[in-house]
Amino acid sequence: MLYALFGTSRALAVRPVAVVSLMTAAAIGSIAEPGSAQYIAAALTLAFLSGVFLLLLGIFRLGFLANFLSHPVISGFIMASGIIIVASQFKHILGIDASGHNLFALVLSIIEQLPEANWITFIIGVSATAFLFWTRKGPARLLRRMGLGARAPGIVAKAGPVAAVALSTLAVWALALADQGVLLWQIKV
Repeated sequence: MLYALFGTSRALAVRPVAVVSLMTAAAIGSIAEPGSAQYIAAALTLAFLSGVFLLLLGIFRLGFLANFLSHPVISGFIMASGIIIVASQFKHILGIDASGHNLFALVLSIIEQLPEANWITFIIGVSATAFLFWTRKGPARLLRRMGLGARAPGIVAKAGPVAAVALSTLAVWALALADQGVLLWQIKV
């Protein structure tokens, strides 16, 4: 809310992102049980302390310290975060309940539970992922051949995730796949 009032960019969306969420979970995962009141308090405390550090760095003009982080280090960190995020999504695509506090434990848990995988969920997940990759460029070529303007492909590409969710939900409902263990969504309380 503060960035909306005092920020310099109208287009910048300040929110938690996957890497920050992953780092937060790794930092507080050993302190409290995920989902508990203590876990939420630890996450809020970490966010507050991070904000204090960023504020102090800004006040004392210490942003130049970030220049000492080499490009390969930052690149490696982002790549490792991406690998962990992708690995953590396999449990959802396979329809299993795998867990782990690090990549090795997560992969081991996924392998152990592989016989319990719901292959219909896997097919839907892989199909939706392929559809998302296709919507990035496929419709653009078709719409240009049809003579539509340059904005139409961008709009279709941005609507790809919504279409993937809608088509997947429709397929699960129309084919009664919920009876075969396919979950439309999962709510954890």
